[in-house]
Amino acid sequence: MTTDRIEPDAGRTPALQETTVDGARLCWAEAGNGDPVVLLHGWPESHRAWQHQIGPLSAERRVIAPDWLGWGASARDMSLSCDYDTEVDRIARMLDALGLDRADLACHDYGGFLGLGFVQRYPERVRRLAILNSRAHGTFTPLYRLLFGAFTVGARHRPTLPLVTAPPVYGVHRIGMARYLRNGTFDRAQLESYLEVLRSPAGRRWYAHFFAGYEVRVRPELGARLHEISCPTTIIWGTRDPAIPFRTAQELAQRIPDADLVPIDADHFLMEQRPGEVTAALLRWLDRPAAD
Repeated sequence: MTTDRIEPDAGRTPALQETTVDGARLCWAEAGNGDPVVLLHGWPESHRAWQHQIGPLSAERRVIAPDWLGWGASARDMSLSCDYDTEVDRIARMLDALGLDRADLACHDYGGFLGLGFVQRYPERVRRLAILNSRAHGTFTPLYRLLFGAFTVGARHRPTLPLVTAPPVYGVHRIGMARYLRNGTFDRAQLESYLEVLRSPAGRRWYAHFFAGYEVRVRPELGARLHEISCPTTIIWGTRDPAIPFRTAQELAQRIPDADLVPIDADHFLMEQRPGEVTAALLRWLDRPAAD
Protein backbone atom coordinates (compact mmCIF):
# COMPACT_ATOMS: atom_id res chain seq x y z
CA MET A 1 0.00 0.00 0.00
CA THR A 2 1.14 3.53 -0.67
CA THR A 3 0.48 6.45 1.66
CA ASP A 4 2.34 9.12 -0.33
CA ARG A 5 -0.88 10.90 -1.21
CA ILE A 6 -4.10 10.17 0.62
CA GLU A 7 -7.20 11.89 -0.63
CA PRO A 8 -10.32 11.69 1.54
CA ASP A 9 -13.23 9.88 -0.03
CA ALA A 10 -16.07 12.00 -1.35
CA GLY A 11 -18.24 10.84 1.55
CA ARG A 12 -20.39 8.26 -0.22
CA THR A 13 -20.65 4.88 1.46
CA PRO A 14 -21.82 1.57 -0.03
CA ALA A 15 -25.41 0.46 0.29
CA LEU A 16 -26.13 -1.18 3.61
CA GLN A 17 -26.49 -4.91 3.99
CA GLU A 18 -28.32 -6.70 6.79
CA THR A 19 -27.80 -9.68 9.05
CA THR A 20 -29.10 -10.78 12.44
CA VAL A 21 -27.14 -10.57 15.69
CA ASP A 22 -28.70 -11.52 19.02
CA GLY A 23 -32.06 -11.73 17.25
CA ALA A 24 -31.90 -8.12 16.04
CA ARG A 25 -31.19 -6.52 12.66
CA LEU A 26 -27.61 -5.35 12.24
CA CYS A 27 -26.72 -3.27 9.18
CA TRP A 28 -23.29 -2.78 7.71
CA ALA A 29 -21.50 -1.19 4.77
CA GLU A 30 -18.94 -3.25 2.88
CA ALA A 31 -16.46 -2.56 0.09
CA GLY A 32 -13.39 -4.17 -1.41
CA ASN A 33 -11.78 -7.59 -1.28
CA GLY A 34 -8.99 -9.23 0.66
CA ASP A 35 -8.32 -9.69 4.34
CA PRO A 36 -11.12 -8.14 6.41
CA VAL A 37 -10.83 -4.94 8.39
CA VAL A 38 -13.74 -4.03 10.67
CA LEU A 39 -14.37 -0.38 11.56
CA LEU A 40 -16.30 0.16 14.80
CA HIS A 41 -17.82 3.62 15.33
CA GLY A 42 -18.55 5.38 18.59
CA TRP A 43 -21.26 7.52 20.21
CA PRO A 44 -23.49 8.91 18.76
CA GLU A 45 -22.42 7.94 15.25
CA SER A 46 -22.92 5.17 12.69
CA HIS A 47 -20.87 3.57 9.92
CA ARG A 48 -20.87 7.03 8.30
CA ALA A 49 -18.19 8.05 10.79
CA TRP A 50 -15.79 6.16 8.49
CA GLN A 51 -17.17 7.52 5.23
CA HIS A 52 -13.83 9.04 4.21
CA GLN A 53 -11.81 5.92 5.05
CA ILE A 54 -13.94 3.14 3.54
CA GLY A 55 -13.05 3.92 -0.08
CA PRO A 56 -9.27 4.26 0.28
CA LEU A 57 -8.96 1.24 2.59
CA SER A 58 -11.10 -0.91 0.30
CA ALA A 59 -8.57 -0.51 -2.53
CA GLU A 60 -6.54 -3.19 -0.74
CA ARG A 61 -8.84 -4.77 1.84
CA ARG A 62 -12.35 -6.01 2.48
CA VAL A 63 -13.74 -3.21 4.62
CA ILE A 64 -16.74 -3.78 6.87
CA ALA A 65 -18.27 -0.83 8.75
CA PRO A 66 -21.27 -1.83 10.89
CA ASP A 67 -23.95 0.26 12.47
CA TRP A 68 -23.63 -1.07 15.99
CA LEU A 69 -26.90 -2.42 17.38
CA GLY A 70 -28.98 0.54 18.50
CA TRP A 71 -27.28 3.05 16.20
CA GLY A 72 -27.71 4.16 12.62
CA ALA A 73 -29.96 1.84 10.64
CA SER A 74 -29.54 -1.15 12.98
CA ALA A 75 -32.36 -2.22 15.27
CA ARG A 76 -33.01 -0.48 18.57
CA ASP A 77 -34.27 -3.53 20.42
CA MET A 78 -35.22 -2.84 24.02
CA SER A 79 -34.78 -6.53 24.87
CA LEU A 80 -31.03 -6.34 24.22
CA SER A 81 -28.74 -5.83 27.17
CA CYS A 82 -26.27 -2.96 26.83
CA ASP A 83 -23.99 -3.79 29.74
CA TYR A 84 -20.28 -3.86 28.97
CA ASP A 85 -19.64 -7.60 29.06
CA THR A 86 -22.61 -8.36 26.82
CA GLU A 87 -21.59 -5.69 24.32
CA VAL A 88 -18.00 -7.00 24.16
CA ASP A 89 -19.19 -10.56 23.54
CA ARG A 90 -21.63 -9.18 20.96
CA ILE A 91 -18.64 -8.24 18.78
CA ALA A 92 -17.76 -11.95 18.62
CA ARG A 93 -21.32 -12.81 17.65
CA MET A 94 -21.27 -10.09 15.00
CA LEU A 95 -18.09 -11.51 13.50
CA ASP A 96 -19.71 -14.95 13.52
CA ALA A 97 -22.75 -13.58 11.70
CA LEU A 98 -20.45 -11.97 9.10
CA GLY A 99 -18.50 -15.20 8.66
CA LEU A 100 -15.25 -13.74 10.02
CA ASP A 101 -12.96 -15.86 12.14
CA ARG A 102 -10.35 -13.11 12.42
CA ALA A 103 -10.09 -9.48 11.38
CA ASP A 104 -8.14 -6.28 11.76
CA LEU A 105 -10.09 -4.04 14.13
CA ALA A 106 -10.09 -0.23 14.07
CA CYS A 107 -12.34 1.32 16.68
CA HIS A 108 -13.24 4.82 17.80
CA ASP A 109 -14.78 6.18 21.02
CA TYR A 110 -17.33 3.69 22.43
CA GLY A 111 -16.18 1.22 19.77
CA GLY A 112 -12.66 1.46 21.19
CA PHE A 113 -13.93 0.88 24.72
CA LEU A 114 -15.58 -2.33 23.53
CA GLY A 115 -12.75 -3.23 21.16
CA LEU A 116 -10.17 -3.10 23.94
CA GLY A 117 -12.17 -5.58 25.97
CA PHE A 118 -12.66 -7.72 22.88
CA VAL A 119 -8.97 -8.04 22.01
CA GLN A 120 -8.24 -9.02 25.61
CA ARG A 121 -11.04 -11.58 25.70
CA TYR A 122 -10.64 -12.92 22.16
CA PRO A 123 -7.00 -12.27 21.18
CA GLU A 124 -7.07 -14.99 18.53
CA ARG A 125 -9.74 -13.09 16.58
CA VAL A 126 -7.84 -9.79 16.17
CA ARG A 127 -5.01 -9.61 13.65
CA ARG A 128 -4.23 -5.91 14.21
CA LEU A 129 -5.76 -3.30 16.53
CA ALA A 130 -6.18 0.47 16.07
CA ILE A 131 -7.77 2.66 18.75
CA LEU A 132 -8.87 6.22 18.02
CA ASN A 133 -9.91 8.72 20.73
CA SER A 134 -11.57 6.31 23.11
CA ARG A 135 -11.94 6.23 26.86
CA ALA A 136 -10.33 2.78 26.40
CA HIS A 137 -9.00 1.61 29.79
CA GLY A 138 -9.86 4.89 31.51
CA THR A 139 -12.71 7.36 31.57
CA PHE A 140 -13.53 10.95 30.66
CA THR A 141 -12.31 14.34 31.79
CA PRO A 142 -14.22 15.53 34.90
CA LEU A 143 -16.84 17.62 33.10
CA TYR A 144 -17.72 14.88 30.63
CA ARG A 145 -17.65 12.25 33.35
CA LEU A 146 -20.29 14.25 35.20
CA LEU A 147 -22.31 14.71 32.02
CA PHE A 148 -22.39 11.04 31.01
CA GLY A 149 -22.80 10.04 34.63
CA ALA A 150 -25.93 12.20 34.77
CA PHE A 151 -27.35 10.35 31.77
CA THR A 152 -26.71 6.97 33.35
CA VAL A 153 -28.35 8.04 36.62
CA GLY A 154 -31.26 9.56 34.75
CA ALA A 155 -31.75 6.40 32.72
CA ARG A 156 -31.72 4.05 35.70
CA HIS A 157 -33.99 5.87 38.13
CA ARG A 158 -37.63 6.62 37.43
CA PRO A 159 -37.73 10.03 39.19
CA THR A 160 -34.99 11.35 36.88
CA LEU A 161 -35.89 9.40 33.72
CA PRO A 162 -37.28 12.53 31.94
CA LEU A 163 -33.72 13.84 31.90
CA VAL A 164 -33.08 11.34 29.09
CA THR A 165 -36.49 10.74 27.52
CA ALA A 166 -37.97 14.25 27.29
CA PRO A 167 -37.96 16.04 23.89
CA PRO A 168 -35.45 18.71 25.01
CA VAL A 169 -32.72 16.07 25.15
CA TYR A 170 -32.35 16.48 21.37
CA GLY A 171 -31.72 20.21 21.75
CA VAL A 172 -29.24 19.64 24.56
CA HIS A 173 -27.20 17.34 22.35
CA ARG A 174 -27.54 19.67 19.38
CA ILE A 175 -26.14 22.56 21.41
CA GLY A 176 -23.44 20.40 22.96
CA MET A 177 -22.19 19.24 19.57
CA ALA A 178 -22.37 22.62 17.84
CA ARG A 179 -18.59 22.95 18.23
CA TYR A 180 -18.24 20.24 15.59
CA LEU A 181 -20.20 22.34 13.13
CA ARG A 182 -18.03 25.36 13.90
CA ASN A 183 -14.74 23.49 13.47
CA GLY A 184 -15.86 21.82 10.25
CA THR A 185 -16.00 18.22 11.51
CA PHE A 186 -19.67 17.79 10.54
CA ASP A 187 -22.02 19.58 8.24
CA ARG A 188 -25.58 20.03 9.43
CA ALA A 189 -26.89 17.00 7.53
CA GLN A 190 -24.26 14.73 9.04
CA LEU A 191 -24.87 15.92 12.58
CA GLU A 192 -28.61 15.54 12.10
CA SER A 193 -28.14 11.95 10.90
CA TYR A 194 -26.41 11.15 14.19
CA LEU A 195 -28.91 12.91 16.45
CA GLU A 196 -32.09 12.02 14.58
CA VAL A 197 -32.76 9.14 16.98
CA LEU A 198 -33.43 11.70 19.73
CA ARG A 199 -36.31 13.31 17.84
CA SER A 200 -38.78 10.45 18.42
CA PRO A 201 -40.17 9.11 21.73
CA ALA A 202 -39.16 5.56 20.73
CA GLY A 203 -35.62 6.69 19.96
CA ARG A 204 -35.31 8.50 23.28
CA ARG A 205 -36.61 5.44 25.13
CA TRP A 206 -33.95 3.34 23.48
CA TYR A 207 -31.34 5.99 24.34
CA ALA A 208 -32.35 5.72 27.99
CA HIS A 209 -32.15 1.94 27.70
CA PHE A 210 -28.59 2.20 26.38
CA PHE A 211 -27.46 4.53 29.15
CA ALA A 212 -29.11 2.37 31.78
CA GLY A 213 -26.55 -0.30 30.87
CA TYR A 214 -23.59 2.05 30.49
CA GLU A 215 -21.06 2.90 33.19
CA VAL A 216 -18.54 5.73 33.35
CA ARG A 217 -16.46 4.06 36.03
CA VAL A 218 -12.97 2.85 35.20
CA ARG A 219 -12.73 -0.88 34.56
CA PRO A 220 -9.34 -1.67 36.13
CA GLU A 221 -9.08 -5.06 34.44
CA LEU A 222 -8.67 -3.34 31.08
CA GLY A 223 -5.63 -1.39 32.18
CA ALA A 224 -4.17 -4.36 34.05
CA ARG A 225 -4.13 -6.44 30.86
CA LEU A 226 -2.76 -3.92 28.36
CA HIS A 227 0.62 -5.63 28.47
CA GLU A 228 -0.99 -8.86 27.22
CA ILE A 229 -2.01 -7.39 23.83
CA SER A 230 0.32 -9.00 21.33
CA CYS A 231 -1.12 -7.96 17.95
CA PRO A 232 0.32 -4.94 16.08
CA THR A 233 -1.39 -1.92 17.63
CA THR A 234 -1.60 1.71 16.59
CA ILE A 235 -3.06 4.53 18.67
CA ILE A 236 -4.38 7.38 16.49
CA TRP A 237 -5.40 10.41 18.53
CA GLY A 238 -6.85 13.86 18.10
CA THR A 239 -4.88 15.87 20.64
CA ARG A 240 -7.54 18.57 21.19
CA ASP A 241 -10.23 16.23 22.49
CA PRO A 242 -12.12 17.94 25.35
CA ALA A 243 -13.67 14.70 26.60
CA ILE A 244 -10.76 12.25 26.67
CA PRO A 245 -7.28 13.32 27.75
CA PHE A 246 -4.23 12.71 25.56
CA ARG A 247 -2.60 10.89 28.47
CA THR A 248 -5.01 8.02 27.75
CA ALA A 249 -3.35 7.63 24.35
CA GLN A 250 0.11 7.92 25.87
CA GLU A 251 -0.68 5.23 28.44
CA LEU A 252 -1.99 2.89 25.74
CA ALA A 253 1.15 3.41 23.66
CA GLN A 254 3.44 2.93 26.65
CA ARG A 255 1.75 -0.16 28.07
CA ILE A 256 0.80 -2.10 24.93
CA PRO A 257 3.95 -3.80 23.61
CA ASP A 258 5.37 -2.17 20.45
CA ALA A 259 2.34 0.09 20.01
CA ASP A 260 2.66 3.10 17.72
CA LEU A 261 1.24 6.50 18.70
CA VAL A 262 0.05 8.84 15.94
CA PRO A 263 -0.99 12.27 17.32
CA ILE A 264 -3.15 14.39 15.03
CA ASP A 265 -4.08 18.04 15.51
CA ALA A 266 -7.80 17.35 15.76
CA ASP A 267 -10.78 17.17 18.08
CA HIS A 268 -12.63 14.03 19.18
CA PHE A 269 -14.23 13.05 15.85
CA LEU A 270 -10.93 13.00 14.00
CA MET A 271 -11.93 10.60 11.17
CA GLU A 272 -14.23 13.31 9.83
CA GLN A 273 -12.24 16.37 10.83
CA ARG A 274 -8.87 15.17 9.50
CA PRO A 275 -9.84 12.36 7.09
CA GLY A 276 -6.66 12.31 5.02
CA GLU A 277 -4.35 12.10 8.03
CA VAL A 278 -6.43 9.38 9.67
CA THR A 279 -6.60 7.36 6.46
CA ALA A 280 -2.82 7.60 6.01
CA ALA A 281 -2.29 6.40 9.59
CA LEU A 282 -4.66 3.48 9.07
CA LEU A 283 -2.91 2.44 5.86
CA ARG A 284 0.44 2.45 7.68
CA TRP A 285 -1.16 0.39 10.43
CA LEU A 286 -2.41 -2.19 7.93
CA ASP A 287 1.11 -2.42 6.50
CA ARG A 288 2.46 -3.58 9.86
CA PRO A 289 3.29 -7.32 9.72
CA ALA A 290 0.77 -9.38 11.63
CA ALA A 291 1.52 -12.66 13.35
CA ASP A 292 -0.16 -15.70 11.80
